Amino acid sequence: MMKIMLRAIIAALILLPTMFAHGADPVRIGYSICKTGLFAQGAPSQITAYELWRDQVNAAGGPDVAGQKRPIEFVWYDDESSPAKAAQIYEKLITDDQVDLLLPPWGTPHHLSVAGVAEKYRFPIVGNTAASVAIRELKPGYIWFVTAQIPDRIGIELAALMSESGVKSAAVIANVLPFAQENFQFLIPALEKAGITVKLTEQYPPDISDMTTMLTSIKNADVDAVIVLSYPSDSFLYMGQAKELGIDSPFQFLLVGPAIEAFMGAFGSSADGIVTMGHWSPHQKAWPRAMQFFKAYQEKYEGAVPDYLDTAMAYMSLEILEQAVAIAGLDKEKLRDTIASGTFDTINGLVRFEGVENVITPTGFLQIQGSDMHLIWPKEVATSSFQSR
Repeated sequence: MMKIMLRAIIAALILLPTMFAHGADPVRIGYSICKTGLFAQGAPSQITAYELWRDQVNAAGGPDVAGQKRPIEFVWYDDESSPAKAAQIYEKLITDDQVDLLLPPWGTPHHLSVAGVAEKYRFPIVGNTAASVAIRELKPGYIWFVTAQIPDRIGIELAALMSESGVKSAAVIANVLPFAQENFQFLIPALEKAGITVKLTEQYPPDISDMTTMLTSIKNADVDAVIVLSYPSDSFLYMGQAKELGIDSPFQFLLVGPAIEAFMGAFGSSADGIVTMGHWSPHQKAWPRAMQFFKAYQEKYEGAVPDYLDTAMAYMSLEILEQAVAIAGLDKEKLRDTIASGTFDTINGLVRFEGVENVITPTGFLQIQGSDMHLIWPKEVATSSFQSR
């Protein structure tokens, strides 16, 4: 009888930590998303990373919060693609909802808008889908950016890739929105410095619905490269109309959009050879977590492929936050110090911040090759080489 009672006591003691874990208060994590509005097409690539990470972490008992496992609970709102509304939402998340942690919204304007809220309330945010020289003007302290795709770096590296690929002439068209314009500002002098002749430049509005006239001019210019400084919706528009007009320049670059799985799904073999920005690939064996993430994503989303740009960066930011919380817990100042001084292991290799910038990950470019996406630049991390269209 005593032996039975002893076994029961031991079993209860073994189960006690699990019982407490299940009864622990959730870690409430808040964010806004462009569920509707101009940037709604880009939002799914971010939200799929958030939801995959939440499910993975919860399946393992929840994140380690300075030694205690607690489940994750999301609190989110639609910012309707408005940076001003995003700032209001983040203030509400902090003051009314009293969330424990924050994840960033989608896109550069939204990140810049909520950075002031983070600073005001001394609330750390690890940014992801933002890239602008303007991030360097932010006061270091409560926001950081995992991206290596900053426009001044993009200009230099894209010109180098084009030169290496034998490009002698180019046409450059650009959306008038800020990220595209920043890239235009830095790319044109970089191309000229690389000895690449820019035969044509044009600007277009974000709500453009017909590029026929502009693309006809590009076709008539007979250039080696077409550079489209685009967002997702205009990348889709360009690809469809360029196909109709028979634009066959061997080097074609679209800034944002081709890394979305729907892009390859929409255009099939016509998208083969398109180059876009991005610095992650599941095929890079030096990053063992990369393929693990890729397979987990496919398992959760029924064979779908993650966006090699935004989904990857979103997941990187979550890995960094998770690792920092395991060390610092939820104390905002301790968390800030940990993120600012730490080195973190991610699906894109090691990440360390100086000021607001990721100083380890190199600026890179991806290319659609067949039914796959490969990292083609820089050479030291490339999983394939550039293939002419």
